[in-house]
Amino acid sequence: MHQRGSFVSPLLSGVFCQCRSEEYQGSDPGGGGRTLGSATSISEHRHDESCDSPHHCPVCGGPEQEHRLKVLFQILDVNGDGGICVNDLTIGLKKLGVHCTEHELKKIVKAGDKDLDGQLDFEEFVHYLRDHEKKLRLVFKSLDKKNDGRIDSQEIMQSLRDLGVHISEEQAEKILKSMDKNGTMTIDWNEWRDYHLLHPADNIPEIILYWKHSTIFDVGESMLVPDEFTAEEKKTGMLWRHLVAGGGAGAVSRTCTAPLDRLKVLMQVHASRSNSMGIAGGFTQMIREGGLRSLWRGNGINVLKIAPESAIKFMAYEQIKRLIGSNQETLGILERLVSGSLAGAIAQSSIYPMEVLKTRLALGRTGQYSGMKVCAKHIFKKEGLKAFYKGYIPNMLGIIPYAGIDLAVYETLKNSWLQRFATDSADPGVFVLLACGTMSSTCGQLASYPLALVRTRMQAQATQEGSPQMTMTGLFRHIVRTEGAIGLYRGLAPNFMKVIPAVSISYVVYENLKITLGVQSR
Repeated sequence: MHQRGSFVSPLLSGVFCQCRSEEYQGSDPGGGGRTLGSATSISEHRHDESCDSPHHCPVCGGPEQEHRLKVLFQILDVNGDGGICVNDLTIGLKKLGVHCTEHELKKIVKAGDKDLDGQLDFEEFVHYLRDHEKKLRLVFKSLDKKNDGRIDSQEIMQSLRDLGVHISEEQAEKILKSMDKNGTMTIDWNEWRDYHLLHPADNIPEIILYWKHSTIFDVGESMLVPDEFTAEEKKTGMLWRHLVAGGGAGAVSRTCTAPLDRLKVLMQVHASRSNSMGIAGGFTQMIREGGLRSLWRGNGINVLKIAPESAIKFMAYEQIKRLIGSNQETLGILERLVSGSLAGAIAQSSIYPMEVLKTRLALGRTGQYSGMKVCAKHIFKKEGLKAFYKGYIPNMLGIIPYAGIDLAVYETLKNSWLQRFATDSADPGVFVLLACGTMSSTCGQLASYPLALVRTRMQAQATQEGSPQMTMTGLFRHIVRTEGAIGLYRGLAPNFMKVIPAVSISYVVYENLKITLGVQSR
């Protein structure tokens, strides 16, 4: 934590109005009082804790908060041009006794600069402070474990421990002293806000921990960006319990929704304008051909690939984070997208032959293959090793739109919820988390679905006797020419039908496995 002076300017301390009547004409024009070295006292009119109170200043008659912000803006606008740039902030904040690095100041300007002119006008400045203050209130609420409106050293230690950071009581007290202005060794809301208000905080750990893009969202496609784990979870081995719980939940959910998954594969490969295969007709055809048991054909390999894929993806993700030079506990969105996409590509490359086997088994006739081993031998003998990587390119290309849109939609929904509904707590609750995860995953699938369909058709090409072996671009052109754009979305209905039951089942199983494995809920 960046150390700052223990005294904070009255402008930042509470909700002060810095009005001056005739008796205050000698005050510093910035209104900074003692911090700016003024020998003359200034009037400080404080109202109650809420910064949104409608109380008016007895001197100027205007709202105290609005006037406080105007005065603060005037002090920070050093050159008086109506905009605050990084240079203005450097000089202005030093006057107020607030010390930030140049990198932090750039982040403040970037966060509030809506019109991208490199500076903050008054409206942008107010919007930034109010948005930032809302985040700070959420963090304060999450730190205030006793819910008494004050934070003590034990609460700071507990909160950091939850994030995998262990500090001594002496270190916690040192953190407290840097913010504590009245010597009580506790921090109230005003002290907390005053200390952090002009300090950027785009990754607030407590909020992020609630909103982790959880491993429980298993919708049968493994392109999600890996989960984040704290240093403590890695050290104690708790992360492997999380991965086992997530893997077990995925296995159960995939097994329960396997009939819909097999129907999707059949529709992707066989459905066309001349062969319109509906959901009811598809199920009837499968049962007539191989009985009820045939509905689960190909599910075994689909479940088996969960463990190696999850483990490889997680390990690759951790290594890539180090390679891009990030030692942060929580990555930014762009870093997560790059690291997650690369980790997904490595994991998919490692287990891709299993993907081909799954497709071939799902499309196989009753009695054609007695098991996975027989199927693998048959493909290798008849088509060679390269057959196990058919459709590899569209599969890799599909990772970027899937992961990118999934993350973007999730972050948008998260921020929207925090802005509108997070008044007392940053914890969104189970329903909101499941809804956001389901919607973002669905949007990601929708964006990458044409690539997934082409991948499946390429994997299945050898099973269709007499059909020419096409490249990815050739297959795209062929589908659009013969079936229209709608042909790229064959099988989309059963794919979406399985999303809600898959997420619901995986959540219930995940929670029960966490209890069995002794995983602590965050």
